[in-house]
Amino acid sequence: MSAPMIAPSILSADFARLADEAKAVEGADWLHVDVMDAHFVPNLTLGLPIVESLLKATDIPLDCHLMIDDPARWAPPYAEAGAHNVTFHAEASDDPVAVARDIRAAGAKAGLSIKPGTPIEPYLEILKQFDTLLVMSVEPGFGGQSFIAEVLSKARAVRKLVDSGELKLLVEIDGGINDDTVEAAAEAGVDCFVAGSAVYGASDPAAAVRALRSKAARASHHLKLG
Repeated sequence: MSAPMIAPSILSADFARLADEAKAVEGADWLHVDVMDAHFVPNLTLGLPIVESLLKATDIPLDCHLMIDDPARWAPPYAEAGAHNVTFHAEASDDPVAVARDIRAAGAKAGLSIKPGTPIEPYLEILKQFDTLLVMSVEPGFGGQSFIAEVLSKARAVRKLVDSGELKLLVEIDGGINDDTVEAAAEAGVDCFVAGSAVYGASDPAAAVRALRSKAARASHHLKLG
């Protein structure tokens, strides 16, 4: 059994000090990078040049979450730059499998993300072509939103398929994860927990990462601390 993965979201970090903010979460499993284009979502954050700079500043694997239009064009360069995991939205792609293939060919793991209102059932068959499923537990586009518990049914459905051997992928959740919600997500079968303000709003971000990991391990049926 593996340990719960915690992926601090730099959306909640100080953008003027990103290298220092990456160092502040030493011990995190992934560093979650939200790329927003002001088209697929209303907000605009950062892009490939910032990711390239971060890759030079930290050894934590980068988990790039692309909330953008046209991922077929824009996703592979993040993999080519050295991102560990590159996730794009099902709602933004006409051919998610082809995009996943290109991401993998460029050297990264491929992730598929779905919004809270998007059903999982139409995508279950193609999940065999992905390494990660990112379940959004808030509407993509802004940090600091409240957790939408109803999406946990999607995590449970995919967890059953993973446990049965029908799928082999990581179940990730993003949005409103904190001390009050991480246990419910872990109980639902999540492997990787994206946390923004719960980590970067803490006085000791690294300690917050450890605390979230411990809470998730206590609630999970398939994860435990080493």
